[in-house]
Amino acid sequence: MRVRLAILALFAAYAGAQDFSNIKVEKIATDLAFAEGPAWSPEGFLLFSDTVTNKLYKFVGGKTASESGEVAGGPNGNAYDTQGRLYTCEFRQRRVTRTAKNGKVEVLASRFEGKRLNAPNDIVVRRDGHVYFTDPAFGNQEDSRELDFYGIFHITPKGELELTAKWKTRPNGITLAPNGRILYVADSDARCVRAFDLDRAGAASNERVIIDKIPGVPDGIRTDEKGNLYVAAKNVYVYSPQAQLLGDITLAETPSNVAFGDADLESLFITARTSVYRVRIGVKGALQY
Repeated sequence: MRVRLAILALFAAYAGAQDFSNIKVEKIATDLAFAEGPAWSPEGFLLFSDTVTNKLYKFVGGKTASESGEVAGGPNGNAYDTQGRLYTCEFRQRRVTRTAKNGKVEVLASRFEGKRLNAPNDIVVRRDGHVYFTDPAFGNQEDSRELDFYGIFHITPKGELELTAKWKTRPNGITLAPNGRILYVADSDARCVRAFDLDRAGAASNERVIIDKIPGVPDGIRTDEKGNLYVAAKNVYVYSPQAQLLGDITLAETPSNVAFGDADLESLFITARTSVYRVRIGVKGALQY
């Protein structure tokens, strides 16, 4: 496992004289079937999914990851809002749910114009309560599709489901710029990241490609406080807001998703097939809730 010098130089520049030459990649969980959906809770722990076994796991610093619950609908992407409520994409049940802190589960989206969703994959919540999620279909999910497109959807704070974009290629990871005014979506088929401008009402416009020719299949994405993008693909690639490749993080396994966490938000957690890793970055992640 390695972190290229370009990214070390970038982080060192952000952190003054801090030396990143001995940056450490730490494995915090393993023996998973397929790790996905890392999300940092406002209560101070990392939550992530094991999609194949329908399990959710919780990692608290200094301890081993422990089972947090079971989601029979197939948990994939997860996110929290400012109230600490958990949003989960359930790809088997083809729906998006929200779990209150008391454990009550509410279905937020399962159908669009009378047809079942494909297989909700990843999700992000803006600080003002606007929710965005991707709805691709991979593998045998294709066999039961009712929609004739792959969608990016918006759930308003009032609970209304709106279509943000209708694609022929499959959207995957989704995240926001630090100010919440740009929505980023990974396009797994086109090997690129697309961006939308968001207004105060949560409406999207000006769709464009901002990063293309990404090695591997782009999956989960996040931003740091500087607006840099972290894209899980063949490796974890880091791009500036101007789409310049700054460096990459290589693991022993192919990464599936990323999330910032720890008390200072300066750790990058990476789900990678059978394991979850932590890298102390020295740059704060953009707060996603």
